[in-house]
Amino acid sequence: MDSKRDKDQDAEFEKITAVLLKSRTGEFDLESILFLKLRGLGIHDLGCIGECINLERLDLSGNNVTNLAPLASLRLLSVLNLSANRISNLEPLRSCDCLQNLNVAGNIISSIESLHCLQPLRKLENIRFKDNTYNYSNPVCRNTSYRTIVLEMFPNIKVLDGERVVGRGSDLYQLCKDIDDTIKAGLYKNGQLIEHPDCKPWVEDSYWEIKRSNNAIIEEAYKQFNDVLHECRLLNNRATHVISQTERSMSLKKQPKQYAI
Repeated sequence: MDSKRDKDQDAEFEKITAVLLKSRTGEFDLESILFLKLRGLGIHDLGCIGECINLERLDLSGNNVTNLAPLASLRLLSVLNLSANRISNLEPLRSCDCLQNLNVAGNIISSIESLHCLQPLRKLENIRFKDNTYNYSNPVCRNTSYRTIVLEMFPNIKVLDGERVVGRGSDLYQLCKDIDDTIKAGLYKNGQLIEHPDCKPWVEDSYWEIKRSNNAIIEEAYKQFNDVLHECRLLNNRATHVISQTERSMSLKKQPKQYAI
């Protein structure tokens, strides 16, 4: 009985319904919903989401969405996360005039031409087509001129794929990148990995804890900050793994070869 009930519940999540939206937000009126997070629910049909006409922030990442047509009526939408879906056509987003931040990494967008529909969105300043943290990408990113073409298509873009390209902070980003390259180059001397003593964290773990608030905007910011911290932890784990693998391979090279007689 429980397994049948679970299957029925999963089937309900395949399509967005008014019941699902109200249960997730606590709102009685769909027009009152401003923020909506429907991450990883197995959704493939956006259903009645177009009735949330005042929606400003929407997270549909990690689903099975293919058709974005119901989003065309969300003209106040400013932040949209569609990463890790099965989207190939972005045309319905043409009418989302207020869109500022768009994440479509991890989909099946295959050509530069399919991005032309986003050009009328003058407020769009942050676009992500690939995310190295989660190994998300799109076929269009394989184009060798992808980055140059996208920046020419969207002159108002400030952040592309998580990297600040213009405006305040772009010079700092480039400086950090140069420093990072220099540090990587300094890890080796004559082809050998230089050993460094273990580094201690700058601050205690509790330093970054944020007190919860009942304010919806602060709550959304808190969630986004936690997502960033999660990405940082993943990068730290990857870096630790790569360093340990490198140290292991270098130590094996130092061992004298043994020959059986």
